[in-house]
Amino acid sequence: MDADILAEDRGEAVSLMEPLLIADGSRHRGELLDLALDLAQRSAGFRRSLPAALLASLADLVRAMNCYYSNLIEGHDTHPVDIERALKNDYSHDRRKRDLQVEAKAHIAVQQWIDTGGLKGGAVSAGAIAEVHRRFCELLPEDLLWVEDPTTHERIRLAPGEFRRRDVQVGTHVAISPGALPRFLARFEQAYGNPGKADGVISMAAAHHRLLWMHPFVDGNGRVARLMSHAMLLNILDTGAVWSVARGLARNVQEYKTLLANCDLPRRNNLDGRGALSEEALAEFTRFFLTVCADQVAFMEGLMQPDRLRTRILLWAEEETRMGQLPARSGSILEAVLYRGELPRGEAAALVGTGERQARRIVSALLEKEVLVSDSPRSPLRLAFPAALASRWMPGLFPEKPY
Repeated sequence: MDADILAEDRGEAVSLMEPLLIADGSRHRGELLDLALDLAQRSAGFRRSLPAALLASLADLVRAMNCYYSNLIEGHDTHPVDIERALKNDYSHDRRKRDLQVEAKAHIAVQQWIDTGGLKGGAVSAGAIAEVHRRFCELLPEDLLWVEDPTTHERIRLAPGEFRRRDVQVGTHVAISPGALPRFLARFEQAYGNPGKADGVISMAAAHHRLLWMHPFVDGNGRVARLMSHAMLLNILDTGAVWSVARGLARNVQEYKTLLANCDLPRRNNLDGRGALSEEALAEFTRFFLTVCADQVAFMEGLMQPDRLRTRILLWAEEETRMGQLPARSGSILEAVLYRGELPRGEAAALVGTGERQARRIVSALLEKEVLVSDSPRSPLRLAFPAALASRWMPGLFPEKPY
């Protein structure tokens, strides 16, 4: 079929995706504003409570968690332990499992690019959305680049970063014509591009749905939407990437999908806003989304509570020492790094009350266990959170891997 015909713009009015925002005069506005302010305060408080040197290590773990849960929503179950192995180029011999490991590694690479300023604060432009899709899909194995049209059963190869050039239907929702996407994406950026903090937090959920409503790509829209939401949270709330909404969405996946589908419904009556789509449904999804975000901040805050985290880490170190897997006094090093954020190597001997040789042996063992990291042989030591120890150090972060 001719590509120009596939990309036909049937002239749909961009007002078809209104309301894009919960208006100031909406009866839902007050409650949503309270939720947004509460989320902003919780997120800021959590980040301030963490030593600066712990932020990077925790963000690494959260990237693996975010990747795991976002892919799980799509039916791809790659445990963070296997994701961590993929990051070390340790892949399964099973082709399907290997492909999913590569997919997970691609997701983490894109999120790390976002976390380190790749989008420069602008997550909602057509260019940014296409770039996220391109970076993700370019790293996928060939088998995962092919999708089947549910209606025609035709196999279609994804073009990384390219907006779709064919019609699509998701459930009962028929997306806008492919040629209309540039117009709708321009309106999308206009609505969500420069909000204030409170408006930005409230509108984040609406942007999440409206991107999926446009369905800009043949496949990969869910992952792109969740990465966009992550980037918006990073920018608006300065989260430090130390918590993620994806875990909460995956744990409430049926409600997430139901509320998203409800947002596709037309306005119900004169009390349901003034746009083509239901304001009530959009407000309900926003309420759900912000509540899930706040729950995830509270969950991570509980895991990182210093006394409890210290107890879990020291219990693990004590057990490893008893089994001969770690030298004595290893827990003292871990405790110091936890409280101080980082530890100069030269201070290790004085801290454990041993000679330099024994201190180096302890540090070497902890580095080998990957519970400490260092940028170079002379750099300070920082705590790490390996996925293999998450069930002990960070219980509930993700399911234990069955063996």
